[in-house]
Amino acid sequence: MRPAIRAAGADDLPALVALDEVCFGAEAWSTVAWSTEFDRLSEDRVILVADEGSVVGYAVLLVPPVALDVVELLRIAVSPAERRTGIGGQLMTAALARCAGRTVLLEVAAGNDSALGLYEGFGFEEISRRRGYYAGGEDAVIMRWRT
Repeated sequence: MRPAIRAAGADDLPALVALDEVCFGAEAWSTVAWSTEFDRLSEDRVILVADEGSVVGYAVLLVPPVALDVVELLRIAVSPAERRTGIGGQLMTAALARCAGRTVLLEVAAGNDSALGLYEGFGFEEISRRRGYYAGGEDAVIMRWRT
C-alpha cells in the first residue's frame, strides 16, 4: 500500500513530534518548535505527511511569498521501518511540485549518504559546505535544485 501524501493538520502534531524524535534524536524539534511551524501554515509553511493510517513520513517547506524565488526544504524524514520503500521519493515529488519556478535549498549532514542519494536523484547539486556545522564536527552540505 502506498501512503497518501497530504497536507498536515493540527491532529498530526503528536505524531510528527514523535516521528521527529525517532528520526533525529537529540536534534529533533521540540513540541514548541513544531507548534510554531503549525502556527505559520497559512503564512509561509507547508507541511506534508505520508499517511498509511498513521504518519510514516513528513516534509516541511518554508515557502515565502511569490516575489521571493527561493524555497527552503527545512526537514524531511521517513520512519526507520518505512525507509527504502519509496516514501521519501513520494514526499520529495510532492514537495517539489509545490515549488515550480523556484529554486529550492536544503542542508544535509555530509555523512547522511541515503539522504544525499535521494537529493542527488532529484537533481539537487552541492553548492557549498558549512564546515563543522553539526554536533561532532560533521559538515553540512548545502544543496540547490532549480526547475
